[in-house]
Order: sequence, then structure tokens, then C-alpha cells
Amino acid sequence: MATVGDVMTSNPIVAQVPGSRQEVLKIMVQHNLTGMPVVRRSDGSLAGMITRQDIFDHPEEEQAAMIMRREHPVISPSASVEEAAKLLVEGTIRHLPVVDGNRLVGILTPTDLLCIVEKRGIDLPVEKVIRSPCVPIYQEAPLAVASVTLRVSRSSALPVLDEHGRLTGIITDRDIFNKSYTEGAEAVSAMGLNEEEGWSWEGLRNVMRLWYEVSKIELPGVPIKEIMVRDPTTVFKKTAISEAARIMRKNDFGQLPVRDNKDRLLAMIYDHDIISVLVKEQ
Repeated sequence: MATVGDVMTSNPIVAQVPGSRQEVLKIMVQHNLTGMPVVRRSDGSLAGMITRQDIFDHPEEEQAAMIMRREHPVISPSASVEEAAKLLVEGTIRHLPVVDGNRLVGILTPTDLLCIVEKRGIDLPVEKVIRSPCVPIYQEAPLAVASVTLRVSRSSALPVLDEHGRLTGIITDRDIFNKSYTEGAEAVSAMGLNEEEGWSWEGLRNVMRLWYEVSKIELPGVPIKEIMVRDPTTVFKKTAISEAARIMRKNDFGQLPVRDNKDRLLAMIYDHDIISVLVKEQ
């Protein structure tokens, strides 16, 4: 039986409390992270979990202790992957700290469990595990509309449709903050991170939304079709779950559009949906 310790990321990067939002953002940008465990500076014990969504939800809060989630689920390295899937799926969370006693030993994400689903050769069609809402958007909509739609729907990606309702692309919040529309150094400075070495554009894109919202900067009025990912990889509704897991893992996708037998957009399937099959196997 596969355990959490078999698939987790050991010795994860952490934030500390007491600490500031800027310190957390700096770590996220430098290491291209969307969330991390928080430990107490005094003894290294686990204090909570902080994600970029927590920071987006509290854009004016400066203290990490006031932003982080204190009551966040944790799991033991000896627990089964099925137990881990249950916590991730039912809590709709993306980061699960792994603890041995009170000591943080790893971090687990839905991506880590995709390989388990892939290896088990589960031939159940993906249409049987679709559980997340699908929010399409028109390709001529401006970036600001896409940004608001992502925020209010709390979606991580939107399928993009043309005037005939055909799927033409996919867009994520990272795609919206295209490098050509902002100066990375300016954003780093505006978020109080200072212009230091060690940050990458990919990492900066994870938190760029915060800069736009706090700084009250308007997104350019260009249509989504100019920056969306065109002709995205899709799966048919009868595609086996293990095959969808393989595609997601191989391409580092968090989601895939699902099409019906007329090649129309049917839904979006997310990594949480895929790993939910592990919960059903318990």
C-alpha cells in the first residue's frame, strides 16, 4: 500500500512566524510557490498554512500570523494515499502538511497523487468524476473581465469560447499578467519585496494579481484571445481517468477541458476531480 511518505515532497520550503506578508511573498516569488507551511520561529513547530489565496483574501494585512490558516489539516507520513486524497478532496485544499509528531517532514499536493492514479490503470471515464464547476468566458472579453471572473468564481482557469461557442483556448490568472504588460522590477518594488536577486518571472506571475488589486492599477483593455493558450489539450468524456492523470502529470496541468462526442465543451476536470477516485477506492 502506497503511503504519504512515498510520494510527498520532503523538507519543504517554509515561512515563519512572527513574520511579514512581504517575507512570505518573497519566498513564494523566489521559489515559484503558491503556498507553504508556516512554522514558529522559536522552535520550528508547525503553526499553520499560508497560500497565495489567503494573501489575496487579506491584501491589506501585513502580519503573516493574521493571514495564515491555523486550523489546517495535516497528515502523517505513514498514512495511506487514500486518506490523503480524502483530506485534499473534501477540504478542497492544494497543500497538505505532513507531520511526524509535531515535526514538519513534508508537503503533499494533488499533483503528487496523480502518479498513483496513473499507475493503477483506472479505466473509469472522466465524466464519472467531474465535480467542479466550469465557467467559460468569451474570447473577446477584456482581461479585466477575465480577472474578475476568476476571482468571483474562485476558479483557477477558464475555458475560452469563440462566437460560435467552440472551445478556442484556456486562460489562467497567471496568463492574464503577461510579461509584456508590466515591468517585473516595478511590481517587485511595489509589493515591498525590494529588487533583489533570486526572483523569477514565473514566480512573480503567481502573485501579480495582488499588485494590480492593491496598487489599483488597471489591466490593459486587450481581449483574452491575445494572451490565452490556444488549442488547449483536451480529453474526451470517455477518456480513462488514469490516462487523464498521465496527461496532467506529464504536462504539469492542473485542469483539462472535457469535450463531448460532438467536440463541444462539456466541462473542466481538475486534479482534485481525478484524485477523488482514490477516495472512492477506500
